[in-house]
Amino acid sequence: MNMRAVSQLLMICFAWLCGAAAAQDYAQVQPGYELQFPRDHGSHPQFRTEWWYLTGWVKDARGQDLGIQITFFRNRPRLAEDNPSRFAPRQLLFAHAALADAKAGKLLHDQRGARAGFGLAEAQVGRADVAMDDWSLRQTADGYSASIAAREFSYALEFKVTQPVLLQGGRGLSRKGPLPAQASYYYSQPQLAVSGSITVKGEKREVSGTAWLDHEWSSEYLAAEAAGWDWIGLNLADGGALMAFRMRDKQGGTLWAGGSLRAADGRLRVLAPGEVRFEPLRRWRSPRTQAEYPVALRVQAGDMHFELEPMMDDQELDSRASTGTIYWEGAVRAKSGGRLLGQGYLELTGYWRPLRL
Repeated sequence: MNMRAVSQLLMICFAWLCGAAAAQDYAQVQPGYELQFPRDHGSHPQFRTEWWYLTGWVKDARGQDLGIQITFFRNRPRLAEDNPSRFAPRQLLFAHAALADAKAGKLLHDQRGARAGFGLAEAQVGRADVAMDDWSLRQTADGYSASIAAREFSYALEFKVTQPVLLQGGRGLSRKGPLPAQASYYYSQPQLAVSGSITVKGEKREVSGTAWLDHEWSSEYLAAEAAGWDWIGLNLADGGALMAFRMRDKQGGTLWAGGSLRAADGRLRVLAPGEVRFEPLRRWRSPRTQAEYPVALRVQAGDMHFELEPMMDDQELDSRASTGTIYWEGAVRAKSGGRLLGQGYLELTGYWRPLRL
């Protein structure tokens, strides 16, 4: 969907809001809830916000590294939910896709948005199956498949599960702030084995590599004092997996932090707020937006200490035509003493403007 179509969609939503009757409250994240699969791979339409987030490093036949990113968002705007019309925007879907290629020197990316319905845009309940026209992410017998037809590139990729689901936080409940209600349901599937093809400018390239999937849903806004977050998901070279994040306040300090470290033998360590630190080592200023991002970082995650370096500096993603913000989301390497510890993705939000979900 182009920017004009998205603007029209927002105008429709506003019109519905003006005449809508009061809707039921959103579902809330509750302690003690046990995630169940395959049910919780699917959509949770009673909650405000949800996303399925795939990132990975792959190589083509020439050995060239590429970074892949696919994200589908679902939002319940709580508009006209009592209206029987099929056109009522009860659920909105958005999607981002990006390709990082150091030889190109810039990020290729695209985005879409639509109201759910009519078989054109859907997020299924009970299994991972979310699609908008010819963009889709679907659960398969042994993992996931993704098909993306972006303006400058396309993906036809398979992601095979190689490890059990990694429940984040306390058995899938991930705190995002000092108040207990500031939380989400959150799990990851690290060390996905990627295969398939990427087509750029008519050239089809067979690729293989390793990816990471996050699935998260909540009804809470960010804490009022939060500006955004720094987040990493790393597939470690020894077969382990690390997720770490910090919620930043509007002065740049840490409001909350957390994460998890799964060792190669499967042992899981949940990281407390005091065990996670992000220290900027180098910043990059976008020539388009003038936003400045800490693209190289020193990270402490429990007993691990390492440096993050981006595949390339310019991995800024302008999503104003869909989710309304600009952020940095890119492929990174994790190193310690010159030794490669792992590869993954770094997400930096709230540096352009304070983030509003």
